[in-house]
Amino acid sequence: MASQIGSHRSGAEIVNGDAICRKKSIELLEELGLPKGLLPLEDIEEFGYNRGTGFMWLVQKKKKIEHTFKKIKQTVSYANEVTAFTEKGKLKKITGVKTKELLLWLSVVEVYVTDASPDKVTFKTGTGLSDTFDAAAFALGE
Repeated sequence: MASQIGSHRSGAEIVNGDAICRKKSIELLEELGLPKGLLPLEDIEEFGYNRGTGFMWLVQKKKKIEHTFKKIKQTVSYANEVTAFTEKGKLKKITGVKTKELLLWLSVVEVYVTDASPDKVTFKTGTGLSDTFDAAAFALGE
């Protein structure tokens, strides 16, 4: 799948360098009402956010990384390019994120928190399956 980043660069806030990219991505997750540790990427080269379109992206130096959220024993793979459209409490049309279920890697297409249960995070896969976890499992440093 071709990158969507190019069509959203105009008017976007773009930063480069791991430290500032991490800071900006955490600030955006916080602003959206999502857990701050949801995107535990490493060696981030670029973070971009276009408020007009709601499109955000992160580009890592490595091809991909895998992260295990210990509290829920869930392994997630992040491609070198992760993109999503944002709205309050939600990341949708996500690309570059997969979760391991038994022996299969399933693409995560949506992550959201509802006003009714802000302490729960729901992940929806491309197959239509969804799973809900305690938001605390995605706190920074977990």
